[in-house]
Amino acid sequence: MPAAPQAEVRSAGPQPVLIGSEITRHSSFGRWHPLSVPRVTVALDLIRAMGWIDPACYVDAPMAEPAEVVRFHDPGYVAALRTAEAEQQVSEAVRDRYAIGVGSNPIYPEMYRRPMTGAGGLMLAARLSAGPSARTGIVHCLGGGTHHGRPDRPSGFCYLNDVVLGMMVWQELGRERIAYIDLDAHHGDGVQDAFAHDDRVLTVSVHEEKRWPFTGLADDRGGGGARNLPVPAGLNDSEMRVLVQDAILKLVRAHRPDAVFIQCGADALEEDPLSRLCLSNNALADAVGALRDLAGELDVPLIVTGGGGYNPFSTGRCWAMLWAVLNRIEVPPVLPPPAEAVLRALRFPRGAGRNPPEHWFTTLADAPREGPVRREIRHLVGTVLESR
Repeated sequence: MPAAPQAEVRSAGPQPVLIGSEITRHSSFGRWHPLSVPRVTVALDLIRAMGWIDPACYVDAPMAEPAEVVRFHDPGYVAALRTAEAEQQVSEAVRDRYAIGVGSNPIYPEMYRRPMTGAGGLMLAARLSAGPSARTGIVHCLGGGTHHGRPDRPSGFCYLNDVVLGMMVWQELGRERIAYIDLDAHHGDGVQDAFAHDDRVLTVSVHEEKRWPFTGLADDRGGGGARNLPVPAGLNDSEMRVLVQDAILKLVRAHRPDAVFIQCGADALEEDPLSRLCLSNNALADAVGALRDLAGELDVPLIVTGGGGYNPFSTGRCWAMLWAVLNRIEVPPVLPPPAEAVLRALRFPRGAGRNPPEHWFTTLADAPREGPVRREIRHLVGTVLESR
């Protein structure tokens, strides 16, 4: 397979850093689990196939040490995860105490190493973007974004909360006022609750209403520092633009943050099986671009991470496209053969994946999905801006 030519990176100053990992390439939560699909490695392979990454700007995510994650997580729970991976089973007492192996959070071969690598990657992202070892102002950490994790139990496929851990490292490095923007289709409940009584942290979550975890109502302030935008099914690109321009940017600017963190799950895209939202990846790219510009204007570090996303085609294409956005690289209308080969090698025997449309193989950018801005969206903007 011929290598793609190196693209011109147009970012000013130190180039963004990409943090990835190979641990997910052959890791699965189980054959029928939503996380049986590849995502991080698809995005990595696309970025490399496009010639968009200088090896000097890529870092493998390290696996965190237990002493690092007990900033937030219960030591007994962390030890139980490690034992569960080694033994591939848990006792009834451990299952009852820590909810390991319950419901949608199964016991699987990498259940300790995989979340510990996600946590290590985001804590490294915090250090690379702030503090004495900082080398860049922007980090794209593909394998993170597990925003549902609780101190002593898994939740929503999230065994650790790597987002909280990364933000805690930022605070330890003096970046105390953080703006956290969650664009995942599911409410960022674990992050909101972790910082519920810390007025230095603003959490803003855009998520589908009446969907698991059924939290994050429009009037939920989470102890004061939270703003929630529970959107109706069918959210389109035009409506997302209104939320970003009229609400999110205003909230972040008013907070005067020392750092900005974006959780950019791809499950709000129309092709995703776990939501009823209808965004194109342009909407998420535009949101990240606007927040990138604001972070630059404020001269504060920015971390962008993944999150949800259960269609390997739409998720991999979106996260690769975000790397282009962060580097101000123009996305070509048609993919070069090496990138197309990455996508043609994927298999997704669910929904439209059984008969994939041709553009899933040949493009990164979706066709725009504009539409009318509904009254509910305007009302949400007004509600979230009240009593800033």
